[in-house]
Amino acid sequence: MEVKIGVQQAAREVVLESELTPEAVSVLVSAAIDKGSALVLTDDKGRTVVIPGDKIAYVEIGTNVPGRIGFGTP
Repeated sequence: MEVKIGVQQAAREVVLESELTPEAVSVLVSAAIDKGSALVLTDDKGRTVVIPGDKIAYVEIGTNVPGRIGFGTP
């Protein structure tokens, strides 16, 4: 599942593929924002991303969408 995180005063958003459920990501994000602690997520390749909870601007939690092939419209 794709997770996009906007960080205050950063030009680019952080994008990662996570194996967590949307609910689990939402709980981790809420806890980091409420407590002002770091948000720690691991992507599907084993890399760890750490973002200060007080610097999170927004989080977009996507769903698993199968890849599209070709130029057709859905």
